[in-house]
Amino acid sequence: MTHLLILGAGFSGKAIGEIFRDAGFSVSGTTRSAEKAEALRALGIEPILYDGGVISEPLAADMARATHLVQSIAPGKDGDPLFRADAPALAGLMPKLEWAGYLSTVGVYGDHKGGWVDEETVLNPVSARSVERVEAENHWLAFGEASGLPVAVLRLAGIYGPGRNALRNMEEGTARRLIKQDQVFNRIRVEDIGGSALFLAQRHLGGVWNITDDEPGPPQDVVAEAARLMGLPTPPDIPFETAELSPMARSFYGENKRVSNAKLRVAGFDFRFPNYRQSLAELLSSGRWRG
Repeated sequence: MTHLLILGAGFSGKAIGEIFRDAGFSVSGTTRSAEKAEALRALGIEPILYDGGVISEPLAADMARATHLVQSIAPGKDGDPLFRADAPALAGLMPKLEWAGYLSTVGVYGDHKGGWVDEETVLNPVSARSVERVEAENHWLAFGEASGLPVAVLRLAGIYGPGRNALRNMEEGTARRLIKQDQVFNRIRVEDIGGSALFLAQRHLGGVWNITDDEPGPPQDVVAEAARLMGLPTPPDIPFETAELSPMARSFYGENKRVSNAKLRVAGFDFRFPNYRQSLAELLSSGRWRG
């Protein structure tokens, strides 16, 4: 029996779990709260309470039977929870492991002033959280090399999907067209994160992979398309320089790059949602945009 354990079954983790479940895997996932645990159970994902600290007996038992692992917990200042100095050896915890995936971010590339990057691009992380991601990536890749297991690092672009998208922002009145000259972002529909993880797992593929759509573009264009689809007025332009933003939101605009997904496409993966226009139209027509 193939069994997937998801460490940190949040927005992306749940989507991954559902896709692996539909492919015949048994699936478990960790969460910090009992309330969220019930939501996981409703999706067919067996919940395990875990706060990223000490590994409990239930979690250790699940790790011992897992054939596949997806790690989605952000590292933080103390590093990845599975590679801290006091953490038990992962090979001993997971003797049946056949494949592991680590969810990282395209933020590890840093700023390229709108230029293209791929998996061979030298990393230049700017933010502290991206520096922590690079360190965690290195731990996972080193573990894969030392153990002889395929370990895939999935570098994710801006994540959206049912319940988290520009259509919902339009309905709630929170959509804003922030204008910063020549700024572009890539995005990724959450179901394509799940699909790409399953694709890599079933083929026992390791290494680094960009998980991103085909079409980097200005963020204000996504808002305009959502407004058009919903038949609502396009929100007014707001100059980035004068916009009220949290420090984290503002930091995202400090990185400008176009991220290539060519490696994943050449490997044979077909994106269900290769661009935001097609994706937003599907969310609206299917009625799933509210989540």
